[in-house]
Amino acid sequence: MRVTKMFGKTQRDDPAEAELPSHRLMLKAGMIYRASAGVYAYLPMAWRSLRKVEQIIREEMNAAGGQEMRMPALQPREIWQKSGRDAAYGPDAFRLQDRRDRWHLLAPTHEELLTNIVKANVLSYRDLPLRLYQIQTKFRDEPRPRGGLIRVREFDMKDAYSIDADDESFDASYQAMVQAYKNIYARCGLDAIMVEADSGAIGGKDSHEFILLAETGEDTIILCPSCGYAANAEKATFRKSSQPDEELLSTEEVATPGIGTIDALAEFLDIPSSKTLKAIFYMADGHLSVIVIRGDLEVNEIKLHNALDATDLRLASPAEVREAGIVAGSASPVGLEGVHVVADDSIELGSNFVVGANKEGYHLRNANYPRDFSADIVADIALAAAGDACTECGTALETRRGIEVGHVFKLGVLYSEVFGATFPDSDGEHHPISMGCYGIGVGRLLAAAIEQNHDDRGIIFPEPIAPYDVHLVALNADKEDVVAAAESLYEELAEAGLEPLFDDRVESPGVKFNDADLIGLPIRVVVSPRNLKQGVVEIKLRTSDDAVTVAPDQALDKIRELLGA
Repeated sequence: MRVTKMFGKTQRDDPAEAELPSHRLMLKAGMIYRASAGVYAYLPMAWRSLRKVEQIIREEMNAAGGQEMRMPALQPREIWQKSGRDAAYGPDAFRLQDRRDRWHLLAPTHEELLTNIVKANVLSYRDLPLRLYQIQTKFRDEPRPRGGLIRVREFDMKDAYSIDADDESFDASYQAMVQAYKNIYARCGLDAIMVEADSGAIGGKDSHEFILLAETGEDTIILCPSCGYAANAEKATFRKSSQPDEELLSTEEVATPGIGTIDALAEFLDIPSSKTLKAIFYMADGHLSVIVIRGDLEVNEIKLHNALDATDLRLASPAEVREAGIVAGSASPVGLEGVHVVADDSIELGSNFVVGANKEGYHLRNANYPRDFSADIVADIALAAAGDACTECGTALETRRGIEVGHVFKLGVLYSEVFGATFPDSDGEHHPISMGCYGIGVGRLLAAAIEQNHDDRGIIFPEPIAPYDVHLVALNADKEDVVAAAESLYEELAEAGLEPLFDDRVESPGVKFNDADLIGLPIRVVVSPRNLKQGVVEIKLRTSDDAVTVAPDQALDKIRELLGA
């Protein structure tokens, strides 16, 4: 491809709307065009990279026993209502009516439809196991699209589904998909780690994410440097400290004028915050819940959401708290009646806690569970943080930022039971199929690769997913000898099966070198009057500051050597 013919122009200045390096660099390099918030067009260079990513995905899915198919993006809303996910997705799903007033969804994912397709086609245990996948456009009305292709409202996804007869077969499918994902990331030149994750609106009994570590990532990852435990902060567990055993003392009211926070309370009473219990108020599906947790811990809203099995969860407003007759800042479950109480299991790891007295300006000493208050739910709803002890080995945990580039789910029989997707065994007895689902956002993977591979000059493309292999730069492209030498090398590279991008513009060296660094192809080759006088061309890896010179007739061999071809 010649730069003079290529659609998409580089930009000199940083785009004002760009938040993340990948967003800024893809716009500057002429790879994407913003159509609206969270909706992008892929220009030719981005599309070439995406097609390479897709090809790697297809090869690995096929090697893992996958069969490619294609399902429609437009789906009947009824199947989503039947699964319960129409409500679970809420405003994140695009819904529309056709001319006959029938409701449809622009699918954010395909579990419901896939289950119905499998139900119609799996007639016996002999038809199992199956591994099906597609690469298709998805739609999610993200409330806060951000970061270019990192979080968007329209995106291409590879979604795969395993369909098995029993747990043993399913475990084999799950591990095959996990290995396929590891192969995909390795072949794309990316360093991804697998972490425990929350299943979210997809559902199921367990899931794992694949994360590219990057300081600009929106996910917080909890890591153990000793044993390798890794989890998304939404899912992470940790070893909560226990308080020394004490004799249970009688409750005692104490005046705490003007005290409304845990830190202020601990300082006022000269006690550690771990000797207090705090109350936080949430509205879960329109009903008030009092959340009780030890004062040194924070609530993990994803864990709380799962514990409550709530569709809509948010902090209660001050007005909603007052309307329930609760005194914010001095509240606790002690003596409260008719209120749903959810407690973190840390309430069982201590005694004689200080809690609110449910009276303005007063607290209670020596409150104990279950002697002085009860809870409707006791569960782990605490947020892990750096320095907390690993549940596996006790080592202090660390936190890192990262970008999710894949998610695998153990669905089990969640969807097959809803839709009656069963199979007869050898005795004719019907059983629900066991399912898993496996997603990779193709555009996000490309953006994440740039987040992980760039410098202050531009993109540093991993070779397997670079839009072109070689950036051939002709300096003084208005001189016949330079043009002739560059044209000859360009044709030689193309005939050898490589993919050169030929900068044949009549532009200054500075502009051409800046664009080469910005686009970030693996190798830059320079043909210039000075080089020709010396009988050489200049070859440089994007990852190196040093160039080598070789005779023009040796350039192809040197480029192949550097590419590992």
